[in-house]
Amino acid sequence: MKTFYISIITVAVLTLTSCSKDDGTTSETPAVNPPVLVADPVTPQNVRTFMVDQNATEETVALFYNLRKLSQTKFAIGQQDAFNAFYGASGASDIKKTTGSDPALLGSDFMFITDKSNNGQASNWFYQQENIIIDDTKEAYAKGMINIFCWHLREPNNEDSFYAADMTAEQKSTAFRSILPGGAKHDWYKLKLDKVASVLSNLRDNNNKLIPVIFRPFHEFDGSWFWWGANYCSPQEYKTVFQFTVDYLKNTKNVHNVLYSFSPDNTYTTATSYLSRYPGDGYVDVLGMDNYGDFNNQGTAGSNNANTKLKYLSDLAIEKNKIAALTETGYRVTSTTPAVPNWFSLYLYDAMTKNNVQLAFVMFWNNGNGGYYVPTPSNSNAADFNSFVTKPKSVLQNTLPSMYVLPN
Repeated sequence: MKTFYISIITVAVLTLTSCSKDDGTTSETPAVNPPVLVADPVTPQNVRTFMVDQNATEETVALFYNLRKLSQTKFAIGQQDAFNAFYGASGASDIKKTTGSDPALLGSDFMFITDKSNNGQASNWFYQQENIIIDDTKEAYAKGMINIFCWHLREPNNEDSFYAADMTAEQKSTAFRSILPGGAKHDWYKLKLDKVASVLSNLRDNNNKLIPVIFRPFHEFDGSWFWWGANYCSPQEYKTVFQFTVDYLKNTKNVHNVLYSFSPDNTYTTATSYLSRYPGDGYVDVLGMDNYGDFNNQGTAGSNNANTKLKYLSDLAIEKNKIAALTETGYRVTSTTPAVPNWFSLYLYDAMTKNNVQLAFVMFWNNGNGGYYVPTPSNSNAADFNSFVTKPKSVLQNTLPSMYVLPN
């Protein structure tokens, strides 16, 4: 069965009525044209042709299709490191503690997995974190949740940091360019991708089926806080590395359980500027945005600004038959930064839903280290968060539809 969406909103629909005239004849009110319904070009039968990897596993294809379908009416709610924020013991997610349900989306990171100190030995802390991340991903999949990975890749010189502020001027000007094909650190980069490919290719469920993930490499590239930021490479250089990353994983390493996400920060002000470093439809499945700034206690004005930007990427995703998402956001509450009343249920929800914005998911950053993005039951904004997750378009794990099976 094809899926349809309304392309024209009818403000009022007049009901056909009839009445008798004095002469016994009948008159009718003029007929009003019904809303124009446009067939969704993406169907279960042709969905592969709209994906980056047309050889993707059946479950990965289903995830792409079902995320698009979900975004037309609802959005999934998730959190980075929801089962283990690396600041304390593993256990129930804070979202579950507060709402009674796990998140619908689990965020993870390849950072520790590809760290230079990860030697693959059982006693090694980084290898232990690798196993925790893999176990969490498998747990999330078993619950029907969606998995998404970012990658805070350490810079290729000393591999000590991913922040540009920790690098010399020379390192900042050469680091990203060095991993380009033919660059001095290109082979180094391929070794890092080999590790990512190994993890993805061995990420299997109890039935030995590959677990699909969304991968968003080199995120927030329009800022310059990371060594892959806009000040340290040209748009074409960024596109080239992004394209190489996808081609290498998909074609060289035969990784076929990945959807690829393009995730700038919130600096763009037009659809054209959003696409300024876009690597092309053949390399992107998810059009994302990370946005903390517009929600940093900016009230209605910030919410409206965020909505405008989300509208750009939502419309682009519809135009390109892709998926749109708010790939990172949050307002961090600490002992000195109090919660903002109605931050979740008013400002965030409005930004994500006004003006017919269609988003597949939103992800909050992780809790811990003296602050939180998602409240626990004892926090002052727990009621606000509960109001947010029970809104008509909000989806947690307990109401998430089946994401890994294509409809008939």
